[in-house]
Amino acid sequence: MDINSIMSSQLMQLQQTVQMSVLQNAMNMDTVAAVQMLEDMPQTAAPHPYKGSVVDIQA
Repeated sequence: MDINSIMSSQLMQLQQTVQMSVLQNAMNMDTVAAVQMLEDMPQTAAPHPYKGSVVDIQA
């Protein structure tokens, strides 16, 4: 193998490693943002669709 092909192969491996690192960091940041958004949501309970209301059932 000549030096150019070795360097080319190493450069491709480095590019792949950097791309995976950037992807991993982006996924981590998205996860942190999603968790933060969920934690910031108001914790009020949604009303039940029919519990406590009058239901007229005719037999």
